[in-house]
Amino acid sequence: MDSGSDKQHAPARPAARVARWAAAAAAAAVIVGAALAQSPRSPQSPDGAPAAAAALATAAVSGGSAAEAQAYDGVVEAARQTTVAAQVPGVVVTLAVQAGDAVRAGQVLARLDARAADQTAAAGDAQVRAARALQEAATKEVERQRRLFERHYISQAALDRAEAQHRAAEAQVAAQIAGAGAAHAQSTYYTITAPYDGIVASVPAVAGDMALPGKPLLVVYDPHVLRVSAALPQSAAARLPAGAKADVRVELPELPEVRRWIEPAARELLPTVDPATHTRTLRLGLPAGLAGVAPGLFARVWLSGVAAPAEGPRLYVPARSVVRRAELSAVYVVGADGRPALRQVRTGPVAGDRIEVLAGLAAGERVALDPQAAAARR
Repeated sequence: MDSGSDKQHAPARPAARVARWAAAAAAAAVIVGAALAQSPRSPQSPDGAPAAAAALATAAVSGGSAAEAQAYDGVVEAARQTTVAAQVPGVVVTLAVQAGDAVRAGQVLARLDARAADQTAAAGDAQVRAARALQEAATKEVERQRRLFERHYISQAALDRAEAQHRAAEAQVAAQIAGAGAAHAQSTYYTITAPYDGIVASVPAVAGDMALPGKPLLVVYDPHVLRVSAALPQSAAARLPAGAKADVRVELPELPEVRRWIEPAARELLPTVDPATHTRTLRLGLPAGLAGVAPGLFARVWLSGVAAPAEGPRLYVPARSVVRRAELSAVYVVGADGRPALRQVRTGPVAGDRIEVLAGLAAGERVALDPQAAAARR
């Protein structure tokens, strides 16, 4: 009975093992299928190229004329900016404004300790009063001497001495008045006022500081008179067209798109050349009343027709297609097989939504617009 039972169950053991192997194989097939479904290279496009690469958005490397607009970095400056300092030494007693405050012409900005100056002015006033008293006495004396001279009671010499004393008293009064005026003017130097309507840019002084002539106390600028200054290479400055303002535009990238581009109100190219950088400064006046514009704001100056004719055509790619990693600049070039390949490039200035490529690409090549998508589909 035992031997018959073993014969009946012997064939069942290989069948069980086969069933287990089949289940394991099915599970592995599911896993591999899922992995292939997630792989970007598994689907094929109708022409045999990978479908994911075929769907990658690309743009052609485009050429541009050397006469296109060129960008130069600049900065917004205040055409009228004043460093306010004291004319006399003294301790800063009061600072009436803070950075960012709007001030009016003549408004008090700071006060210095003026007690000694006030006492000097008071002494000058007292000396003026004393001199006036002496002048009145001399005036009465000369009138009396003239009446006596008319009656022949005194000589001509006595009358001349009286008139000389009267003139000396008048001169003394004038001198004292001038001295008192100087003392009062000196006392006004201890009150610092705004030179014009403007904005307080900075207040480097604090109450208790010792103010000295020429030591900055405040910086005030006029927000209605702003300009952009940019350093131009000598070659570009020499080819800058004279006259038409349409050849020059200002871009303020920090402002909203609707207010980013500005036509300059005036243009000035300084005649001197910086010996260290060999550049000339271009100043562009900005219209008054621009919201959100302040000194120190980054700006770009776009000039048309300043590139050298010998430079030839330029190559441009969309700015968003460039990958930057530390000092590396690269793009994903999509080849004829539809697969992207990372290639290092050397970039130039930005022109709107495009960027110039100085080396690494050829005209007609296509680059991926989305570098992250291209990196995932390599």
